[in-house]
Amino acid sequence: MLFNSLPFLYAFLPITYFVFWRLKTSRQRYVWLTLTGYVFYSFWNYKFCALMALSTIVSYLAGRGFLRWREPSERKLCLILPIALDLGLLAVFKYANFAFSSWNSIAASLSLNLHAPALNIVLPVGISFYTFHTITYIVDSYRGTIQPTRNFFEFSCYVSLFSQLVAGPIVRFREIEKDLEHIDSAPSGEMLQQGWSFFILGLAKKVVVADSLAALINPALANWHTLSTGDAWLCALGYTYQLYFDFSGYSDMAVGLGRMFNLSLPQNFNSPYKAEDIADFWRRWHISLSSVLRDYLYIPLGGGRHGTWNTYRNLLITMLLGGLWHGANWTFVAWGGYHGALLILNRWSEPWLRVWPQVARRAVTFLLVVIGWVLFRSDSFAMARGLLTAMFTPVAGMTMTAWPTLIFGIAVSAALAHLGPNSFELRFRWTPARVLAYGAAFAACLAMILVGQQSPFLYFQF
Repeated sequence: MLFNSLPFLYAFLPITYFVFWRLKTSRQRYVWLTLTGYVFYSFWNYKFCALMALSTIVSYLAGRGFLRWREPSERKLCLILPIALDLGLLAVFKYANFAFSSWNSIAASLSLNLHAPALNIVLPVGISFYTFHTITYIVDSYRGTIQPTRNFFEFSCYVSLFSQLVAGPIVRFREIEKDLEHIDSAPSGEMLQQGWSFFILGLAKKVVVADSLAALINPALANWHTLSTGDAWLCALGYTYQLYFDFSGYSDMAVGLGRMFNLSLPQNFNSPYKAEDIADFWRRWHISLSSVLRDYLYIPLGGGRHGTWNTYRNLLITMLLGGLWHGANWTFVAWGGYHGALLILNRWSEPWLRVWPQVARRAVTFLLVVIGWVLFRSDSFAMARGLLTAMFTPVAGMTMTAWPTLIFGIAVSAALAHLGPNSFELRFRWTPARVLAYGAAFAACLAMILVGQQSPFLYFQF
């Protein structure tokens, strides 16, 4: 089920919303949000609900173990076993096919008669996101950062919360713990206004901006080998803005849905295309993932505490694994390595970069990000190589017929992304004029959904 689908907008959300506010106790609301989360998830494949339930139960029991046991050996057992299970499930369902196909490619190139079997494993939607939720909960409980909850339905509600279940943001338990503890409170007018405003804004980003760009560039990218230099640059820029408005739109909708139920989900985007260097970009883009990689991987590896070369190594490892998290494809690993190399270069050149004018720093950073998105979007290295070659080697011709429309869409998207405020900088206190504007935007989105085809969010594949 998609946030931008008619069943969600006309059935699931209204029922979930009105029943929730009719319930009075915390336990009732925990149970209701848990049930609705599983119903929401089952629309993709109900069989994988058991997988999420297993991860939830094991992680909850680990938290109870931290409350009960004080011996270091027992606590380490409660840390290692559930994380090993979570990572094992992620490895099987997300990376087994990738590992076997990679091995077969290597064996074929070396003329070895050692072929791994082809497995028909379906990737469960959102497994990367809810796995990170359970792992961060376990690690924070072990470190003493949070007090593990004794209420199973509070924890299951946190893991299966439909608003952030399949594409984030990656919400740590400590970030919404207080809201969960006071979930039985009465509705706040301010929170509800913010909730509906965020939701409509995110829906407009997805339906009006991202999907419109996708309709123009996807057919061209399907025939990437025929693109001219101008075509390739337009497609690269179009995808750069499509991805941003698609994922930031989802994140805004998730934040809005959370606030409709008195839960304050964290900001996930902070105008990333205004970044002045690549490190600044990663502080602004997919903030929840960046902070998780920093706190649970980069810092435990040593961070920047043990000399320059160790810092570079830790940055590269973190970004390579971050790239692999995005998908079981070597292009994602290369994209992560590319950004790791950029972060290293940024650290090395920081004293010189500071003297550059702000507009130059932003322009160079944006160009580097666009090049990286070519790797991110490409299905293969052949596609990435072909697009980058077309972008940087003059290729005549103009194969795309929608140039004027695409240029207009890119110009509007660029103005919003580079010059406009981000969602958290807007004021959401309703006035008659704002209510009218939001109503018109919502009606326009519904009209586009009715006449068009609902497209899934890009980050669902991760």
